[in-house]
Amino acid sequence: MIENLKEYIKPELLSIVPVLYLCGMWMKQSTRIKDEKIPVLLGLIGILLSSIYTLSVTPLTDYRDVLSALFVSVTQGILCAGASVYWHQIVHQNFKANALINAPDTRENGDKD
Repeated sequence: MIENLKEYIKPELLSIVPVLYLCGMWMKQSTRIKDEKIPVLLGLIGILLSSIYTLSVTPLTDYRDVLSALFVSVTQGILCAGASVYWHQIVHQNFKANALINAPDTRENGDKD
């Protein structure tokens, strides 16, 4: 998976993924933020963080540079947010699968399939 991320997300922006993951975990524990809003909020935070980085390293000499920096910021922010949500789902599904595997057999007669 990491190799695929490197194809689409700039290596210097990969550090945003775990930051967004932690932000998502914090949001999930918050009672004020609904679960369905978390991916959108992570996307906005990802865009903001990638914009800060992109604008700090990109010389803006004309409108083309501004548009290019805006495009990079939006696409990289969304990709980082998507990767963090994907990472969360992998962890969540793995936890659920392990819980099912380790769960005691609750059938009445104890027969296994």
